[in-house]
Amino acid sequence: MNKILFCIGFVVISFNTLSKDLPEMVIGEETINPGINLIFEGAIKDDVSPAYKFGKESTSDIHLEVLSTWNENAPRGSTVGGFVAYLEVSAKILNENNGSYKNIRLLPHINMSDNLHYALNTKLPGKRDDLYTVIFTIKPPKPRDLGMHYDWREEVGSFLTFIFVFTIIHNLTDRRICFRRDFN
Repeated sequence: MNKILFCIGFVVISFNTLSKDLPEMVIGEETINPGINLIFEGAIKDDVSPAYKFGKESTSDIHLEVLSTWNENAPRGSTVGGFVAYLEVSAKILNENNGSYKNIRLLPHINMSDNLHYALNTKLPGKRDDLYTVIFTIKPPKPRDLGMHYDWREEVGSFLTFIFVFTIIHNLTDRRICFRRDFN
């Protein structure tokens, strides 16, 4: 199977910015095949239950989110704006000040503003006002987790999407974009 790695710039962000006035901040947007829009957000920590699974608000610094929706280029039968389910979404949070990092898996949950999305409350690996690079990885569902009808396999293929890695750096004044694709 082809493996695609896709790199979008680097987003270095001070999460202290989020704790002030902004409930959510878009830190990146991208479209991947087959017709999936992704929006990467940093948000203030929130009360999500069960807290043991989605992160306790009281012990978290940030709520990282990835919204994944079908767009007008999606395969037939896809609902434009509908949630793309069964993706494996993870993030590596790297502290640029001290080199420490944390790996997390963003889990699907629902709220009134975004509806279904992938997110997690988490503690940062350092101080809130340190600078961080966030590396998001989007993987397709494991074959055992998602059944695929014959018509999908014939028109699209025996996959939902490929593997994409998004490394975003954003210090509010500089934005660099780079693309890397690796095929296996």
